[in-house]
Amino acid sequence: MLERAPQPVERQLPTDEARDLISLVRDIAQREIAPKAAEEEDAGRFPREVFTLLSESGLLGLPYGSEYGGGEQPYEVYLQVLEELGAARLTVGLGVSVHTLASYAVAAYGTKQQQVEHLPAMLGGGLLGAYCLSEPSSGSDAASLRTKAVRDGDDWVITGTKAWITHGGIADFYTVMARTGADGPRGITAFLVPADAEGLSAAAPEKKMGMKGSPTAQVNFDGVRVPDSRRIGEEGQGFAIALSALDSGRLGIAACAIGVAQAALDAAVEYATGRQQFGRPIADFQGLRFMLADMATQIEAGRALYLSAARLRDAGRPFAKQAAMAKLHCTDTAMKVTVDAVQVLGGYGYTADFPAERYLREAKVLQIVEGTNQIQRMVIARHLAGPETR
Repeated sequence: MLERAPQPVERQLPTDEARDLISLVRDIAQREIAPKAAEEEDAGRFPREVFTLLSESGLLGLPYGSEYGGGEQPYEVYLQVLEELGAARLTVGLGVSVHTLASYAVAAYGTKQQQVEHLPAMLGGGLLGAYCLSEPSSGSDAASLRTKAVRDGDDWVITGTKAWITHGGIADFYTVMARTGADGPRGITAFLVPADAEGLSAAAPEKKMGMKGSPTAQVNFDGVRVPDSRRIGEEGQGFAIALSALDSGRLGIAACAIGVAQAALDAAVEYATGRQQFGRPIADFQGLRFMLADMATQIEAGRALYLSAARLRDAGRPFAKQAAMAKLHCTDTAMKVTVDAVQVLGGYGYTADFPAERYLREAKVLQIVEGTNQIQRMVIARHLAGPETR
């Protein structure tokens, strides 16, 4: 048996334009992203030039309207682009997903004037966004956030600290949820804050076990003044905006997770078909063959699940339950598949000379971000059995 090189994923795409788009993404991934991924992750380097290239190529605004520079692509296509990027380097795939999440509030809830003023630069002008919901004391319980925005004439003054912010300290704009009213979800309002606003600063990036090239940091708002023209939606609508954005964002995480899992499977197949033991490739042994078969089956199931949820979204139908299911299943799949990939490679899988250990470290965070998988189970159960009794 000869060593098998990884084969591109066979994708069902709705149009010739979508097929051309995937070809473009694969070319960029193979030339500009994957070759430097391991080295730059080890060095903790964020590839800003890659995001500039993605912006210039029209890949930072795919699911948004062409009127403002977006790609006008259905989520079914956009998520498969994310999967390709996540397989090449999770820092890039997740970064695109977070940027799309940060752009959502203006695209879906902004006034016409806000969309005309901000979206072209956000979607195709080289800007990079961050999404600010979590805080040091409010992660899963996001409705208890404490960052405040106080009205002062025609301005709002924002004070507080956001935590676990992807692109914290390097973003060009921050979509911020802040308390403008009473406690609880109805007292929260959304704001679009430029990174150069006076009083805005970022702490040193967190030291993480994976995704070291993607900065995650606390972002501090020390009396940051923004005009009311940068308030998104109505006062008190911010939590509804945040949850709506997260439903879509969870699909982005699901797609990235399948990308990481696919990369791990490809590495495992390539190794198993090339590694000789007892006079034949280790892929000849049933124990490993069945592991590879299970890994591939789990990946295909995850891909089908996130695409099914995406098609509901594209059809304008409710998809929150399916988004939670996709995020839960796909990220759990990524964790299991990457663990198995390390096992297939044996001792080599545990070394940084091969990518399997990096995929394993990266997969773990996907079970945590944008709602832990325990929260996803709560969301799914509420759809099935109704809210919990108090």
